[in-house]
Amino acid sequence: MSVRKPRSTRVGRVTMQDVARRVGVSAITVSRALRTPDKVAETLRMRIAQVCQELGYVPNHAASALASARSQTIVVLIPSLSNVVFVDIITGIKDVLDRHGYHMLIGVTGYSPDAEEALVRKYLQHSPDGLILTGIDHNPGVWALLRAQHIPTVHTIETLSDGEDMSVGFSQFDSGYAACRHLAERGHRRVAIVGAQLDPRSLRRCEGARQALRDAGCYDEALEIMTPEKSSISLGASLMEDLLARHPDCDAVFFCNDDLAQGAVFQCGRLGVEVPGQMAIIGFHDLAGTAWTTPPLSTIATPRYQIGVSAADLLMRHLAGDDIDERHVDLGFALVQRETS
Repeated sequence: MSVRKPRSTRVGRVTMQDVARRVGVSAITVSRALRTPDKVAETLRMRIAQVCQELGYVPNHAASALASARSQTIVVLIPSLSNVVFVDIITGIKDVLDRHGYHMLIGVTGYSPDAEEALVRKYLQHSPDGLILTGIDHNPGVWALLRAQHIPTVHTIETLSDGEDMSVGFSQFDSGYAACRHLAERGHRRVAIVGAQLDPRSLRRCEGARQALRDAGCYDEALEIMTPEKSSISLGASLMEDLLARHPDCDAVFFCNDDLAQGAVFQCGRLGVEVPGQMAIIGFHDLAGTAWTTPPLSTIATPRYQIGVSAADLLMRHLAGDDIDERHVDLGFALVQRETS
């Protein structure tokens, strides 16, 4: 008959009291040094850090959360970790949270509203102090969870018009409009619109581009290419070649992402299509490398890092009990005219 091993316990684990005894201070002082280091003298703080390292002490955040009613955790949900747009936003969020002693739980939705809802439901079980979500297009279930839990939430990349939540971003419609208005004002009449991924934000910026061309009297539905494929340089090159084959009279293109536009510039060079002489091109986001294509790519610059900073700052101020006059922050965008237009 086999004997069942007893379940392992945490008896013998180094505690905060062990650290306090070694340093010669109270456990409250050790807790203060770890949670709010700016309130503890530097020499004592360094001594406590040294003893923590020597003893291998790891703070018990679950117990700390029970004692303080704060988990010191912010949930951040993004569509993709491979898209630099969201990496820039996360970097901004992290820089602010680090200063306030908070850390992130990052979830990746894969652009799926259902996956986002499942992640919100899952992470709420960890009692985060707040949420930072991407966009404003969420399943009804997500909105219901946010209302039921009364959890502070900031929506990014776009702005809400009202409501108890907070938001930081810019107008996707207006930025797309600005891109195609620029092409029309430069005299282009056969302007194509190319979109990929087709998440709600890409669709809104394409709708803005469409409206600008309508207002200029040169919109042609036949000059649109919309694909749910993942945006990439290689896809941009392929779509550019396809567009040229089907519509050789096309004289300008708005791409909903810079990687697509970069691929288009490369493909035009490969095919001997003069840019901007025969074909003007404008992208979106002003990603790294956009200024270094040949010729340099015109684009719409978006404040991705600052969106992250502002979103985290709003959340920190809310959690600190500060009065927030502006709950919905529009950081705007900028048309960057380089040589492709």
